[in-house]
Amino acid sequence: MTIRRLDVGIRMSSIVIHNNNVYLSGQVAKDKLTDINSQTVSMLEEVDTLLTQAGSRRENILSATIYLKEMANYDAMNKVWDNWLPKGHAPARACVQAAIAEPEYLVEISVIAAAVAS
Repeated sequence: MTIRRLDVGIRMSSIVIHNNNVYLSGQVAKDKLTDINSQTVSMLEEVDTLLTQAGSRRENILSATIYLKEMANYDAMNKVWDNWLPKGHAPARACVQAAIAEPEYLVEISVIAAAVAS
């Protein structure tokens, strides 16, 4: 059994790879003082960066859990998500309202993806 951890911190790793699956820690926007659209775009850019680093891509996302500070932002977040996600590659997904670690953040995502076959 091989477990590979990338960008290891005290409490978590940004990426964990096990059995050809890529697990990303929760991702938020780079700028927490922007609106839901900007935060969602930035958050998904971070997902792209980490997936590339792990040897995967958005077409390989198996599961996503999205945390919204307020469900009032659901439609706006989905508009960005729908434009970002490649057609025909919708993962299993949950979206819940949750208190996020820093109150300025409006959205956070955790992702599981398959690694790209060599």
